[in-house]
Amino acid sequence: MLESCRNAQERWGGVHLLIDRWLQERHELITSFDRLRVHEQGATREALQHFCQLLLDYVSAGHFEVYEQLIREAEAFGDTRGIELARQIYPRIQAITEVALEFNDRCADGDCHDQPGALEELMRLGSLLQERFELEDCLIEVLHNAHQQAAATA
Repeated sequence: MLESCRNAQERWGGVHLLIDRWLQERHELITSFDRLRVHEQGATREALQHFCQLLLDYVSAGHFEVYEQLIREAEAFGDTRGIELARQIYPRIQAITEVALEFNDRCADGDCHDQPGALEELMRLGSLLQERFELEDCLIEVLHNAHQQAAATA
């Protein structure tokens, strides 16, 4: 996951400060996830709480900042393809967000790390986050490429 995050930063870094900041938050989330995954049996309450805070910040920024900005840009450029793609992708991203929020609700206090099935739940969340990152990257790439071409010809 970390490598795909670096690739996304290389492709779209500098496109927009909001997206840059969000991709940096993604990197921090993945790093925190990897630490939890590697040290699951010895993961501290603080490490789990930190991960949950990053998770909540990341999904919130996506829904309340980045997606709205991308849609506004698509509308400003008359990018019907980008808007349609967002309509297709958004329901799946929303479903993954619900799983992430449920995980956060159970684990934000740090107590779930020693519960039965905690590692499996964490791994399922990791798989869903990977899917989400791929969907987000697709959305960013389609919108960025369309807008970059439209700006170049204007």
